[in-house]
Amino acid sequence: MTVYLDHNATTPVRPEAREALLQAMDRGGNASAVHGVGRGARAILEQARLSIARSVCAQPNDIIFTAGGTEADNLAIEGAVRGGGITCIIHSVSEHEAVARYAEVTGLPVEQWRIGPCGQVDLDWLKTRLAQLGSDERPLVCLHAANNETGVIQPFVEAGQLVREAGGLFHIDAVQALGKMPFDFAASGAHYAAVSAHKVGGPQGIGALILACDAPFDVPKKGGGQERGRRSGTENVPGAYAFAKALEAALADTGKWEQLAAWRDEIESKLLEIDSSICFLGKNSPRTPNTTAICTAGWEGGMQVIALDLSGICVSAGSACSSGKAGVSKTWASMMCEHSANCTIRVSLGWSTTQEDVDAFIAAWAKEYARVKPRLKEIA
Repeated sequence: MTVYLDHNATTPVRPEAREALLQAMDRGGNASAVHGVGRGARAILEQARLSIARSVCAQPNDIIFTAGGTEADNLAIEGAVRGGGITCIIHSVSEHEAVARYAEVTGLPVEQWRIGPCGQVDLDWLKTRLAQLGSDERPLVCLHAANNETGVIQPFVEAGQLVREAGGLFHIDAVQALGKMPFDFAASGAHYAAVSAHKVGGPQGIGALILACDAPFDVPKKGGGQERGRRSGTENVPGAYAFAKALEAALADTGKWEQLAAWRDEIESKLLEIDSSICFLGKNSPRTPNTTAICTAGWEGGMQVIALDLSGICVSAGSACSSGKAGVSKTWASMMCEHSANCTIRVSLGWSTTQEDVDAFIAAWAKEYARVKPRLKEIA
């Protein structure tokens, strides 16, 4: 039996999303075609757009469908830089690579906003930094709503207020927050926000960029002018429809997320009974209900992942969003010393998680820890 506890990487497709995907695929059609089948596809696409907009408190016309969260992050930065007179980019050190790497290729000065030991950014630092800007400077500030490796929820609403007061532009990566906590785009202060389907039980390969009505946005026209000229390419109608249905199901399933928080706390308490020196990154900050980052001194995270995998338990040693990733998580290293960060694993629960999964993880982890513990003490 395989126990899947890596939902922050991708979560299984929900039954509602699978059904919607097949329905839209059976209908067929290109949403840009003017005949009856094409109009039917357009109707499905716009129904999905309306549903997602309602779910995040945005206007339907402000939803741009993309191939996923990475493209949405990239598109936000490109649109802001080209259309908003941006002179510099500020992003948290724990930001997703889709933001951090794309910021670098813009050619603009990039400044990293440090996080504290609890995983949250320092709002006082941002306030001071924004006050230092010259009258001819306009920043793009990027901040994820929730971190994928710790679950720590950032003070993004407060940050958005500071950025708007300073005349800057604000982008939120809401990929890990969507469906796990309330996300009100209109109240967030953001000009841009990225979301993705496969984190909420939708299919891979579909996401969206959300634009505020006052968000400057300019990108080169690269094709047929779909999505109101903002993102060309034949629209993924089945993916968008499945995304909408997955998000509806996730938001309706609030009891499940309360249960996941209880199971996450159970994992942490049981592991502390085994070894009281274990620490959980970001535990003293608000977190998404499904995520725990577990640091066990001396036990390298990659070895934990391998050992647990051999026992049929799927967890991770950091983000799964970089192909061939090696090295220590920059988020974890910013919260503790690099050596300790290297001894951390991420366990992320999801809509399909059961009590049996939680029990199996605790038992497998305890068994492996008992096996390696004598050697860890020798190293220490």
